Amino acid sequence: MPRLHSLLLLLLVSLTGFGQQKPVNRNPYRELPLGAIRPKGWLREMLVRQRDGATGQLDSLYPLVMNQRNGWLGGDGDQWERGPYWIDGLLPLAYILDDKTLIAKTKPWVEWTLNSQQPDGYFGPSKDYSPEPGIQRDNSRDWWPKMVMLKVLKQYYSATGDKRVINLMTRYFRYQLAELPKKPLDHWTFWGRYRGGDNLQVVYWLYGITGDKFLLTLGDLIHKQTFDYTNAFLNTDLLSRKGSIHCVNLAQGFKEPLVYYQQHPDEKYRKASKKGLADLRTYNGMAHGLFGGDEALHGSDPTQGSEFCSAVEMLFSLESMLEISGDLAYADQLERIAFNALPTQATDDYMGRQYFQQANQVMATRHMRNFRDNHGGTDVCFGLLTGYACCTSNMHQGWPKFTQNLWYSTGTAGQTNNGIAALIYSPSEVRTTVGKGVPVTISEETNYPFEETVRFTVTVENSTKDVAFPFQLRIPAWCKKAAIRVNGKTVQEPTGNQIATINRTWKSGDVVELQLPMHISRNRWYENSMSVERGPLVYALKIGETAKQITNKKDPIDYGDTYTELRPTTPWNYGLLNVANDKLDSAFPVSNTGPVAIYPWNPEKAPLTIKARARRIPTWQLYNDMTGPMPYSAIYGIDADEAIEEITLIPYGCTNLRIAQFPVIGGQ
Repeated sequence: MPRLHSLLLLLLVSLTGFGQQKPVNRNPYRELPLGAIRPKGWLREMLVRQRDGATGQLDSLYPLVMNQRNGWLGGDGDQWERGPYWIDGLLPLAYILDDKTLIAKTKPWVEWTLNSQQPDGYFGPSKDYSPEPGIQRDNSRDWWPKMVMLKVLKQYYSATGDKRVINLMTRYFRYQLAELPKKPLDHWTFWGRYRGGDNLQVVYWLYGITGDKFLLTLGDLIHKQTFDYTNAFLNTDLLSRKGSIHCVNLAQGFKEPLVYYQQHPDEKYRKASKKGLADLRTYNGMAHGLFGGDEALHGSDPTQGSEFCSAVEMLFSLESMLEISGDLAYADQLERIAFNALPTQATDDYMGRQYFQQANQVMATRHMRNFRDNHGGTDVCFGLLTGYACCTSNMHQGWPKFTQNLWYSTGTAGQTNNGIAALIYSPSEVRTTVGKGVPVTISEETNYPFEETVRFTVTVENSTKDVAFPFQLRIPAWCKKAAIRVNGKTVQEPTGNQIATINRTWKSGDVVELQLPMHISRNRWYENSMSVERGPLVYALKIGETAKQITNKKDPIDYGDTYTELRPTTPWNYGLLNVANDKLDSAFPVSNTGPVAIYPWNPEKAPLTIKARARRIPTWQLYNDMTGPMPYSAIYGIDADEAIEEITLIPYGCTNLRIAQFPVIGGQ
């Protein structure tokens, strides 16, 4: 039944534009209803592991917060962000998998929220309680947790079309318009001021449905009360100054200039977003695609931490920015994070995670490190509650929302140019409408990002024999020259960093094959260190490891009853030999280890390896249970062993321990 309902929603969207974002400035891409995109292959396995792991079981694994006492279920327990965070990942997972058990698990949260609205328009918990260890029972009326629940309700409406969501949001936004002048976004806590872009995004989404003009007035007010990311990115040292901003605030706030751009299409908002992303890479960037933020912004040393919440929130921001702007740089960055940083920060069974990951991570032990915030020294240990419990609740949105943003509609709903775009690649199937509302299904078969070929098969549904529509394919910036074949015939050979559009009349059984040749490349980072890359994947040193589960008798309420420590069993202190640019492919030979496993994201199942020539650096030793200061990669002078060794690199996302940014021996 949910699958049939999804198709009915698709037809309604195509014929009327109902449910689609129509702000003042029309976006080049439109999100599809939740459930229209289904994962396949390794991506479905990721979501199944979430279902069977912590995402599907957090109420029993973390009862202190997620039980019936939670304020978002009407109780006197935790009533701040953690409950909404969990449902923000659980709900899309439930509807994407069409899992009735998970859908039923989300229902009490959605129903209580919808029924909690007061006559003045306020919704959510409204009574503060005295402190209790391990839960957040105050600031019930804070604007910030409502922003997360608004995201949940938006997704719920996308999946079900339940018009109670529209009624609640309309009344609540009228309440906000009246209350924000007296009680601004930072009235209760400062979080709302930095995360107002999430609030603004839902306001514009609702405007696209109702057209209520007061929503545009509210949009201006929310933007005015939100931290000025536009000015900060364009005119200040925010991104070059350590400690200047909280890492998750930055990840969430990154989209705000472009979200506001929808109402006020001033070029400065686009420029701010582009400059911000470039400066973030320059001053704080790491090979895995994230930035040093543990918890405040903390530079680009590969031993600094990157928070799990930053990964999933940065992905959501990039997904939003891509839809609004169509700028392909955001798609490239999105894939970089999703295929490198995201899989390594959770355990294979999705029952544990790291609070902080390190690009160069050679021990994952309980130890106080050079982080901006240390949480009992547990931040890089793998556990359910290690570090801080916000990530326990928030890590779940990463893969479901990634799946939801693989495909987009293009053009104007209901018109003949209504097409489809594949902007991010992973095994999946999309069911949508094209042209003047003709239903189609497109199956995407691929082992990307490990393989170079993406194959699409078109099925035109119902009695329609064929349908004309544009089919857009993104060519990543790293691809020198792609090849597109339709039914075996080459039709285009586009270069990288562009959209390739195939305009034709399609019939059932048509096959599009996209070939994206991958070559070895490298990037330079902190202290002139080097990463080895191929296509969207970063490669890192494969390190032998030993794991030990620790029973936590010291502070189990804060950091969990158990956690796992990892220690290396093989050397890690290597520098790579310098290689000329035109010799990279021969110097770093790639080998397939066999067919891509259904779950490829661990050292044992890594589908690809790269061999590299390296020398050990004896003076580069452990410090503080991590790598010591990174040797600067000068033309000469690194104290390295004479012996040259062959080392093995595997995809970063397959590692637990690793070196991803190497010193370079013998040149720059």
